[in-house]
Amino acid sequence: MPDSQHSTTPASAALTLAEKIRGKRAHVGVVGLGYVGLPLAVEFARAGFHVTGIDVSAEKVARVNAGDSYVGDIPSAVLAPLVQSGHLRATTGFEVVADLDTINICVPTPLRKTKDPDMSFIVSSCQEIARFFHAGTLVILESTTYPGTTDELVLPLLAKNGLEVGRDFFLCFSPERVDPGNPKYQTVNIPKVVGGCTPACTEMGREFYAQALEHVVPVSSTQVAEMVKLLENTFRMINIGLVNEIAMMCDRMQINVWEVIDAAATKPFGFMPFYPGPGLGGHCIPIDPFYLSWKSKQAGIEARFIELAGYINGQMPHFVVDKVQGALNDAGKPVKGSKIHVMGVAYKRNIDDMRESPALDVMLLLQRRGGKLTYSDPHVPELHLDGVNLKAEPETAAADADCVVVVTDHTAFDYAALLERSRLIVDTRNALKGIASPKIVRL
Repeated sequence: MPDSQHSTTPASAALTLAEKIRGKRAHVGVVGLGYVGLPLAVEFARAGFHVTGIDVSAEKVARVNAGDSYVGDIPSAVLAPLVQSGHLRATTGFEVVADLDTINICVPTPLRKTKDPDMSFIVSSCQEIARFFHAGTLVILESTTYPGTTDELVLPLLAKNGLEVGRDFFLCFSPERVDPGNPKYQTVNIPKVVGGCTPACTEMGREFYAQALEHVVPVSSTQVAEMVKLLENTFRMINIGLVNEIAMMCDRMQINVWEVIDAAATKPFGFMPFYPGPGLGGHCIPIDPFYLSWKSKQAGIEARFIELAGYINGQMPHFVVDKVQGALNDAGKPVKGSKIHVMGVAYKRNIDDMRESPALDVMLLLQRRGGKLTYSDPHVPELHLDGVNLKAEPETAAADADCVVVVTDHTAFDYAALLERSRLIVDTRNALKGIASPKIVRL
């Protein structure tokens, strides 16, 4: 079992902790067992560490301790043996912090309705950690946030009782880069950026991640590491906004935007293909750029690209609904009273995550125009829409619809059969690529 004694003097804290990490005797803690925290806990358990996950959800804790995974990228067949061997367990209590050598904080960082960051989950976690905090501990914040959070918010909560960062304890930021549903890149082989409050902190963070992950990228500060994540997702958000605007232009000019993108992508330099869609979803791309926008306003800089791209992407559900209305109109039917079947409601293909899913916006707009909605999604058995509970229906339900709308292009869908049984399809993802049919209306 991991060491449970922390009687080292401050001067020897770094040496002792580094030895524990290299010897895989460090007791690893992960706060927040969601899409980021659970895969991270699993990787360190697989590497031979004893890991304790902390989560306020008693249901998640019970499922982890039963070896029952609720995260799609972590099969129960992988989780269960780690639990059975004693390398991974979960608890709702922060008392275990007293016995931890490392702590990764992987809690949510949503935006408030006013588009400013909600730091309450980070603050409450750090306050709980501080109650049992001790010298010789490495703390790494992984929750996406604005530059300065680690030094300005987390550090003061932990640097108490005379403990000095970089000597008595170590504090870093490392942006999570989880891509749910990606079979090629997962926690273990995605390069891990880490930046510390001091050079000693950065080195300790690098040493820690190197024990379980394939490639670690140290940077000079926590602010650089925090900015890395925001740049990555702002880059995607702005380029998606650009291609969404191009899609709207092409629609007006009756040009096939998908053909345009495919042809442009043949250029071997200076171009990277992005694709239009019904809107942005997930916890990162629709949200993270606004952390940067909020922080830049504090620095007296207006983030014009970010605000404009956010506006364009926010208009895409309306654009999709207009396409559905136009398609039904051409078929001699109004939206009101028409049966509309949505294919896919998760925010991206092959996962069950509904956070910020554009499907919800599309469905709500159609519902408010009088459409009668049903949906199919093999990953989302039911959903709540404006006071109405809907249950997923088989794909064959598309045959009864006046219009089918492909919002999320799960690979499990049988698109050939969908085309055959449907009267009209609005395809927002080019899922029916290469098929010419008067039934299909493309984004």
